[in-house]
Amino acid sequence: MDQETRLRVRTTDELLDRSGTPTTRVSRALLGYGIVAGPTYVLVSLAQALTRDGFQLDRHAWSLLSNGALGWIQITNLVLAGLLTIALGIGLHRVLSPGPGATWAPRLIGTYGVSLVAAGAFRADPALGFPAGTPEVGAAVTWPGMLHFAAGGIGFACLIAACLVLARRFSSEGRRGWATFSRSTGVLFLAGFVAMAAGAGSAGINLAFTAVVVLAWAWMSAVAAHLYRRTTRAN
Repeated sequence: MDQETRLRVRTTDELLDRSGTPTTRVSRALLGYGIVAGPTYVLVSLAQALTRDGFQLDRHAWSLLSNGALGWIQITNLVLAGLLTIALGIGLHRVLSPGPGATWAPRLIGTYGVSLVAAGAFRADPALGFPAGTPEVGAAVTWPGMLHFAAGGIGFACLIAACLVLARRFSSEGRRGWATFSRSTGVLFLAGFVAMAAGAGSAGINLAFTAVVVLAWAWMSAVAAHLYRRTTRAN
């Protein structure tokens, strides 16, 4: 790490270490919401996937859980995860300035959060026999279903971009491990999303996409926890 990079990292850490101020306590709280967003969303989704009648992890996307009598659970899960992610975006805005990604990383994460709220507001159309009684093929596409798909596409694109933007940020700070983690998550998520769009219904692709969704949430929680620890280092 050269002298310029060390100075940049030290300056950033000094800004983050002012943990005794009310402003920093608020920032820590916002980052804390980002830490719990992923585990909450994943655990609630998996619990439903393993218990809802007719749902198959190797066939059905988690978004289909918004349908049926218990669909309100996944709708609430999406909206809550979205609000927590928006809070993380605000927290990133407060702690990343100055430096690379200080403007765009918070915006991209915040937009991903908005897309999750929209995905909860506009349900995915029933498909592939779920919920029970839904035709395997040929079901009509509704306007809420189209908006759900659009929200997902925009949100996923923002999440991928956020991974790459923060990879550049971490690289500029000399944090190579975090840069590699961020870049790899973005690339793998992009590959999974493209494969899912091209081959939805394939068991292998569905499971692979579920895996990269879990990876992306794990990355987001890890980044939030990393920045949270840096804000409390002075204590």
